[in-house]
Amino acid sequence: MGYAKGRAKRRDILDQATALFGEAGYRGTSLREIAARCDISHPGLLHHFPTKESLLLAVLELRDEVDQERITAGNPRGAAVLRRLVDLVALNASRRGIVELFTVLSAEATAADHPAHSFFVDRYRALVRGLETAYAEALCAGDLRPGVDPAAAARELVALMDGLQLQWLLDDTSVDMAATIDAHLRTQLTV
Repeated sequence: MGYAKGRAKRRDILDQATALFGEAGYRGTSLREIAARCDISHPGLLHHFPTKESLLLAVLELRDEVDQERITAGNPRGAAVLRRLVDLVALNASRRGIVELFTVLSAEATAADHPAHSFFVDRYRALVRGLETAYAEALCAGDLRPGVDPAAAARELVALMDGLQLQWLLDDTSVDMAATIDAHLRTQLTV
């Protein structure tokens, strides 16, 4: 029973930290604020996450793990991987707090001294590499239109997704992120 309660409290901390980091950014959020939202003491929070940096990294890792499981369920390849991104983008339209967190933290983490700097550098490298692989698999399967370069297409897709998220955060009534990603992929894929 104690283990399950501990896991539930850890998840509550991650959820509250996600919300606060999204609202105020990493630097603008204190561990004491997170503890108060979780109705635990500051030392109680430190029992689960000994540093603010460890909490931030756990929040980012959880988001990416959940999203990665969604993309890779059933082991899709090529165009199927790319098509799943449309579903993920549609899901993000229902998770404003997560999108805000990602956007704020990725911008803050451009500073080399930010605790999530390495996380974002590694994340973008892996993301571009993974998308380049998916585009290359689509090319080999005959599912990529002539003239689409997998390496360039991967970078363009990441830039498009991030740019759409920022536009959506500024005005969610005028931006349909999923439809835009779907339309973009239709210009590149034959399936």
